[in-house]
Amino acid sequence: MIKKKNALILLISLLLNIGNITVIQATNAAFISGDNTYNITMKQDLLCLMIAYPEYITNIEANNGFVYLVMKSGKKILYDDKKNKIFQEKLSSPDLQDTLEQIYPLSPIKSIMENNFDPGRLRCYELLSEVYGTSKQAIEYKLTNVKVGYTNYQFNSNNYAAKSLQSVMKEVMLLSKDSQNVRKCLFPCSGTFNYRVISGTNRLSPHAFGIAIDLASDKRDYWKWASKEAGEKRLSSYPSNLVEIFENYGFVWGGKWSHFDILHFEYRPEFILKAQYFTNRVDSKNPWYEGAPLQQLPIKNAVDKIDALIK
Repeated sequence: MIKKKNALILLISLLLNIGNITVIQATNAAFISGDNTYNITMKQDLLCLMIAYPEYITNIEANNGFVYLVMKSGKKILYDDKKNKIFQEKLSSPDLQDTLEQIYPLSPIKSIMENNFDPGRLRCYELLSEVYGTSKQAIEYKLTNVKVGYTNYQFNSNNYAAKSLQSVMKEVMLLSKDSQNVRKCLFPCSGTFNYRVISGTNRLSPHAFGIAIDLASDKRDYWKWASKEAGEKRLSSYPSNLVEIFENYGFVWGGKWSHFDILHFEYRPEFILKAQYFTNRVDSKNPWYEGAPLQQLPIKNAVDKIDALIK
């Protein structure tokens, strides 16, 4: 679960902004018809996104059977383009539905994930650009320093990313005092902000947005560097309490990808929220929001907004 103190920050911001979220319905799109399982999953995804990015998602809109997030800038981001895609197509050009299709596992793991199971590796660049910056200059303007050991590293200050990393490092440094294994995995840190594309692609790295950190590098850390067997040995020795601290503050771990990236942690709070509130089991007999803390008014308001749009 996301730590209560971190969740509180998100919820306070959501409370300040949820009143500004309006539901815009086209006259021919007062509801989204179709498979109930699909609608339940869509509602859960929208709720997690609204909680994860409260200052940036201002509206949700339906038009001609399609659902959009409306961002603070006025840009509309499509939830699902409804195209049948193979994995590589989803990786290259995912919509929001594609990115959240696989549920990130919060439990500790000791083996490499099954083929093409990469929750968090698919990124909706429209969303990331709206939240963290649409250009190198805009992103650099949002960077702030976060102390990692004795060194300062740049991280994006938007959407509590840098504050979350600061909280992680506060706990991790305490943990490292009593654990040589944690120290070995943590230092020397390989870096945070780096405006570059992912090797072999034209897609921006999450490091380009200042929302990822690579810890100490090992030759077995990356799926392009090492065999699955070597990666699995590295994975089995990686400290699960280190991973848990990162996850508690909204970071996904590349060690939980089939295309493993064991030194890599990336700030993607919507994945942790979905893993916390919802499982991969959809039960149409129960309310779609079951699992979410509905007693918290901002979340209750968000649920009501979604229910008004999608029947």
